[in-house]
Amino acid sequence: MMQISKDWAIAALRVVLGFVVTAQAGFLAFDPKAIAGFARTGFPDVVRFCLAWSEIAAGILFLIPATVIWGAWLLLAVFLGAIAIHLAHGAFDVGALLIYSAAVIVVMAHRKSRKPKAGLV
Repeated sequence: MMQISKDWAIAALRVVLGFVVTAQAGFLAFDPKAIAGFARTGFPDVVRFCLAWSEIAAGILFLIPATVIWGAWLLLAVFLGAIAIHLAHGAFDVGALLIYSAAVIVVMAHRKSRKPKAGLV
């Protein structure tokens, strides 16, 4: 049986999560159905705009190895805000956001330091 290294598994988790949340944020920013759905929350459109674009920015930062920690912290903040908005409106279906948050924390916990290897300048 083939053994998958932890490094590859964490990298795959980071890339898949980064693309999924960035794509979903893109839908929130541009998809008329998502825009209409958000409008039913009663929040002003500027809240949707800020959530969508902050999640897009955080997702892109999360995809770039050099900025993964910045992106991770920003994603956690966005997810926390989204959870708060859901709960404030009596929508308790926040399971996906909790799973996304846990995945971000796993990536953060396994982030290697950026020390150069011995002998390399």
